[in-house]
Amino acid sequence: MSQSAPGPLALVGSGEYLPSMAAIEAGLLAGRPARYVQLATAAVPDGPDVVARWHALGREQAERLGVEPVVVDVVDRASADDPAHAARVEGAGLVYLSGGHPAFLADTLRGTRVWAAIEEAWRAGAALAGCSAGAMALCATVPSLRHPRRGATPGLGLLARLRVIPHFDAFGARLPDAMLRALVPRDDGVVVVGVDEETALVGGPDRWRVEGRASAWVLTREGRVEHPAGTTLDVAPLS
Repeated sequence: MSQSAPGPLALVGSGEYLPSMAAIEAGLLAGRPARYVQLATAAVPDGPDVVARWHALGREQAERLGVEPVVVDVVDRASADDPAHAARVEGAGLVYLSGGHPAFLADTLRGTRVWAAIEEAWRAGAALAGCSAGAMALCATVPSLRHPRRGATPGLGLLARLRVIPHFDAFGARLPDAMLRALVPRDDGVVVVGVDEETALVGGPDRWRVEGRASAWVLTREGRVEHPAGTTLDVAPLS
């Protein structure tokens, strides 16, 4: 790949591989190799039938986009460290981490050959997207949405300043602001962003476009600030 700069990132609230999200995925692939690398690792705890469903949906989306689907079937640390699996990432135009269990995804990929290959491909110009659990795992830490006061677990560390809460229009609607504030760390250097369903933050790591049907929300201890689709969201780099 000829690009010397990292490719775009996409943090998606929900909707991976759905027709409604095809335009966003097409934009990520534009000008890049027609090779769509897909990992359903986050769904492994839900069982092989669920993983197979994600693989099928990913192939269908690749067909809509007219690109080659490449499934990297990582199910545990051993397969994540398999050189043959890592080699399948080579030449990617877009690498996509789909949804499921974010802590499992991060713990499975962290420090492995497959993750090194994904990061290398991104730094060489490939697009990298994570949906729901995939978006959460790309950050430095993964918050526990079910039990916010238990704190966070280590993520993949690609985005040091962000924490992502996916499905925010569904999730946030069920929680009062007092509970959402528990998700905001006391470290002022970390920005917590809720991303609505079928919506994505695209770009990064410091400037993002909100794309899709709804909004992204920056959470603070004072409340939430909406960034509708079509607007930008800036995360100032660390000094």
